[in-house]
Amino acid sequence: MKTNDRQLAELMTAVDNGSVQLPDFQRGWVWDDDRIKALILSVIRNFPIGAAMFLEYGNESTRFKYRTIEGSDASSDKVPSELILDGQQRLTSLYNALYSKNPVHTITDKGKEIDRYYYLDIEKALDDSVDDIELIVSVPSSRRITSDFGRNVEKDLSTRQDEFRLKMFPLNIILDSIEEQKWQNEYYSYYNYDSMVIQHFTMLFSKIIMPTQKYVIPVISLDKETPKEAVCQVFENVNTGGVSLTVFELVTAIFAMEDFQLRQDWEKRREKYFSGDLLNVVTATDFLTALTLLSTFKSNGTVSCKKKDVLALQLNTYQKYADRLCNGFSEAEKLLKEERIFSGRNLPYSTQLIPLSAICTALNDMDIIHTTTVRNKVKQWYWCGVFGELYGSANETRYANDITQVIKWITDDGDLPKTITDFYFNPTRLLSMQTRQSAAYKGIMALILKNHACDFISGTEMDFSTYLNEKIDLHHIFPKNYCIDNRYDKSMWNSIVNKTPISARSNREIGGAAPSLYLGKIERKGSASMAELDGNVETHFIDSILLRNDNFHDFIIDRATKLLNAIESATGRKISGRDSDEVQLAFGGML
Repeated sequence: MKTNDRQLAELMTAVDNGSVQLPDFQRGWVWDDDRIKALILSVIRNFPIGAAMFLEYGNESTRFKYRTIEGSDASSDKVPSELILDGQQRLTSLYNALYSKNPVHTITDKGKEIDRYYYLDIEKALDDSVDDIELIVSVPSSRRITSDFGRNVEKDLSTRQDEFRLKMFPLNIILDSIEEQKWQNEYYSYYNYDSMVIQHFTMLFSKIIMPTQKYVIPVISLDKETPKEAVCQVFENVNTGGVSLTVFELVTAIFAMEDFQLRQDWEKRREKYFSGDLLNVVTATDFLTALTLLSTFKSNGTVSCKKKDVLALQLNTYQKYADRLCNGFSEAEKLLKEERIFSGRNLPYSTQLIPLSAICTALNDMDIIHTTTVRNKVKQWYWCGVFGELYGSANETRYANDITQVIKWITDDGDLPKTITDFYFNPTRLLSMQTRQSAAYKGIMALILKNHACDFISGTEMDFSTYLNEKIDLHHIFPKNYCIDNRYDKSMWNSIVNKTPISARSNREIGGAAPSLYLGKIERKGSASMAELDGNVETHFIDSILLRNDNFHDFIIDRATKLLNAIESATGRKISGRDSDEVQLAFGGML
């Protein structure tokens, strides 16, 4: 890596002839008219605009598809010597505004597409009392500024003589010394070489034009031996203020060299397999990571899906496993719905979908995914990950262990997978689950639904269709206002222990009244008999007698006990410490 200052004029020439281009993973140019004017102003005032980062092009390890900067007329056959990693928006804006002879295709601050030329108001540029923002004038591609829906021409710059008359210097020639000198000579001639005009323009040249022609930008250059994963990391580091480059963007550029449009392929797969309520959380990078995990497992070599492994993915490998993995994701979706996880919003971990989909694909290839014993083992592993809270961040090492150990556990009756043996759940964790940010919080909701939970009023079991149609969500059992009025501990009444999935309609009936009152109200309305209502309530791991007696503290202990039992059943693991001093202090009794 090396750093050096390069003249803006030199960079613009390189962009124009195609020596400097963009890697195909770079996104489109999106700067609006006001932002372009602000950037031009920074340059003509000789303010720093930040460094650019380039990658020398020509090594097999960084063989990305490339494209010219928007607006450049360079031949598509031109092989670049450098690719822009950071600085695309600034360099594209400057090239189009200060170098290209074509109008700049940009947008307004409202997002409307427009074409613009940029001018420098000579007289205002020499007047220190004028605000900087007034120096740069943006005009339509017709070079006429109009009002009254085009009927009145406020400023006409459509001919060179008009530019001279209005003393407006076209900024798209400022970096071309020959064109700038030609314009200057004609400008002098237009004013019959008036000494004051010459004096003013000489001042303008000294103050703005010459410094702009000499303006330099610091350029950090990465040599062509830089590995792909380093390019990805560098790009992420320098783009912290914008949209980070993903592994998918890089692989897209790599596959494009073999005339394969990865983005189009992914969009088709996304529409077919990943547009539903549950799998719509899967990103293109997640898919590549899962595919790399699966393919390295199938190769019988080192199983890994770290960034460098994904970037080393070969097109033929992608094509071999992509369809099978899509089916694996579909199997994972079915399995999760069996466990009463119906939407991405209530999915405990999107990250755990990566190993889950790869495992389901491998088991599907063996034609054993549909057997009860196999599915139960996968579910046990899954819930240990959720309630052990083991997938809070991307953990490629755990993914590799998962697919290797879970498959061996299932097919060879091997040792328990590490995710299962790593499971640990502190009973007091139930009280700290206050919001759906927690994976275990969402997991509890699924376990309640899996217990054939029925809506309080309708008695309908909350399966997939009911979940969607009735707007099922978690709500307080002892209502919030009631708990506040009775000064109950918020850590108890706002925890998952005092929440359960019910319909929006049932929640409205509950309101803020004591349980004994809202249960009685439901009965008086004839919505359900006492026995029916108690039966519905019990399906939520709730003791109906404690609820009818408004016995909050015993209710908390009883329900926490039942939720812990449900977690033990799902994970196949014992939860220790249920009678510890810590638990008794927190809950007021053992669980």
